[in-house]
Amino acid sequence: QVQLVESGGGLVQAGGSLRLSCAASGRISSINVMGWYRQAPGKQRELVAVITNGGSTNYVDSVKGRFTISRDNAKNTVYLQMTSLKPEDTAVYYCQYVRYETYWGQGTQVTVSS
Repeated sequence: QVQLVESGGGLVQAGGSLRLSCAASGRISSINVMGWYRQAPGKQRELVAVITNGGSTNYVDSVKGRFTISRDNAKNTVYLQMTSLKPEDTAVYYCQYVRYETYWGQGTQVTVSS
């Protein structure tokens, strides 16, 4: 089992920044993919960004140039630095860990006011 604990969400004005963190614990493999997804009210959960243990990244087009995903393998922690936030970024953000199985965090609310 893998447990994921997210932190860093909150309320911010448009144009502001937030940094999300997700700490993984339990049966962690050195080879894995971690990422961030988000779900806005009435919408499906969507990929925001993912990063492999080797540091390869992928982003949804809508956040490219504004969000940066990174990780600290020694701490089993993944980060999402969000800048130039827009009201449409408002959602519950979920951390994901994938290695043979998929695990999800409990989610953290990000609200961007206009």
